[in-house]
Formats: sequence, C-alpha cells, structure tokens
Amino acid sequence: QVQLVESGGGLVQAGGSLRLSCAASGRTSSTYSMGWFRQAPGKEREFVAAISRSGGYSRYKDSFEGRFIISKDNAKNTVYLQMNSLEPEDTAVYYCAASRQYLTTVVTTESLYDYWGQGTQVTVSS
Repeated sequence: QVQLVESGGGLVQAGGSLRLSCAASGRTSSTYSMGWFRQAPGKEREFVAAISRSGGYSRYKDSFEGRFIISKDNAKNTVYLQMNSLEPEDTAVYYCAASRQYLTTVVTTESLYDYWGQGTQVTVSS
C-alpha cells in the first residue's frame, strides 16, 4: 500500500512554469512505476507522463514532449513534473499515480495504475 500526496499546483500566467511534486509514503517509490495524469473540466482523464521504478526511463504523451519533464528522487520518495511554457489549455487537475506493474518498464495505461493521489489544481490564465 502507498499513499500519494500531490503539491505544487496553483495559478500561473500563460508562458509560465510550475513544478508539481508527488510524495509517496507507506512503501518506497522505487517499488512502483509512477505517472502523472490530468483531467480538464468536462474531459476525460488523460495520460501526461510516466517514469520507471529506477527513474532511468520515461515516456510522455506526444503533446507534452519537450514542455514537461518527469523525474524521480527515490531517496525522497518523490516524483516531480516540471511544466514549462504553460498554456490555458493545460488548466486541469493533475494526478499522481503508482503502478505495481512489473511487465512494463514505463506504464502509460491508466488502468494499470493501482494507487492515486487526490490531485492538485493547475490553472493557467491567458
């Protein structure tokens, strides 16, 4: 069992940056593949980025490649999402998730995630 708590969300102007954090407790983050998802108002939750247990491999949804960076500090049991060049369309609740999946190095499928945080709101103003 692991508990996930996101932080770092807030209000930012278009073109700005934010860094989200996801602190894992209960079991070490190196036990899980970790991911970030988001859900905008009126839309389904979508995959943003994911990182392997070791932190050595990562994958992004194409539309976030180059703007967002996922990283992991297993010593701190924390996963980060650095978001740059933010746009109003990035406004959403961002969720951190942990997967016990061992067959895939980097888990990008939402249904393969076992634990979820409560989410943190990101609002980008134009």
